[in-house]
Parts: sequence; structure tokens; C-alpha cells
Amino acid sequence: MTASDDLLVREFTAADVAPANALTNHFIERTTIHFGAQPATDEDFAALWARGRARFPWLAAERAGRFAGYCKAGTWRERDAYARTVETGIYVALDAQGRGVGRALYEALFERLRAAGFHVAVAGITLPNDASVRLHEAVGFRAVGVFPEVGHKFGGWHSVGFWQRTL
Repeated sequence: MTASDDLLVREFTAADVAPANALTNHFIERTTIHFGAQPATDEDFAALWARGRARFPWLAAERAGRFAGYCKAGTWRERDAYARTVETGIYVALDAQGRGVGRALYEALFERLRAAGFHVAVAGITLPNDASVRLHEAVGFRAVGVFPEVGHKFGGWHSVGFWQRTL
């Protein structure tokens, strides 16, 4: 658990499923940040968390006792050679963005990933998304490439940039 001032970063729990899913569904329904087409149920989201949590850390943040966001790690690619590389995801509540929540979540995630023996973290970002690019670069990710127009959502094609960080 990591805390500073009114910000607390801790392990993700069952109590975080509903607010994390609501936050994710906001991005699914209203933005191109998440390429999901349909909102998930809390049960679907809980199942996603349950599938990966034994191997990969999930963390939640609270600010002044209120859910402020979450981050997670998961499989990047299936082949054995990639076993020590993870893909990360991070979602910060709209009213908590730009206030250090993302940085705190990522720093705590990196500690856990290093302790678990992971070597590299990869993040995909739908472009343009200046706030996400700034966050990822501020915590040590570097741009490694762009796949142009690989996602189709809301009637348009969207590119995805990839960032990488050695842990």
C-alpha cells in the first residue's frame, strides 16, 4: 500500500469492480481510448480481474476515500519468450486526472512487476491522446512505434502508438 497526502494506492479488491467497470465503460461508450464496443457488466469485469490476478498485479487508487482510478498488468503476447513482458492499462477518474493519480498508480505497479520478475512493460495508446502520452513518458515509457488506422470505432479509423519501459 502506498499513501501520500489524501492519495492511497492499494491492491485492487472486489469492492473496486463496480467503480472500475463504470470508469472503463465511460471510456468504452464515449471515447476511442478503449476499443471495446459494448459496455461490460460488473460480472464480466470481475471475471477479467479474476482470470489474471494470480499472476498480474491490479491496483486501485483512492483520493480522500473515493475511488480515483486503477491500473493493471496482463499478458502481452502468448508465446513463452514473452513471459516476462506485460501489457499495462490505466484508467483515472475524470475528476482525478492531472493530480498525480496515474503516476502513483504506475510507480506502485512497476514495484510489484519488478518484484515478480517481469522485465518490460508495454502500453498501447489510441492516438491522439496527449494526456496519456505525457503520463506514460513521465513515468519512463518511450515511444517505439505506431500502427496506423488499426482500430475502427465511432465511424472512423484510429491509430495506436506503443510505448515501452524496461522495469
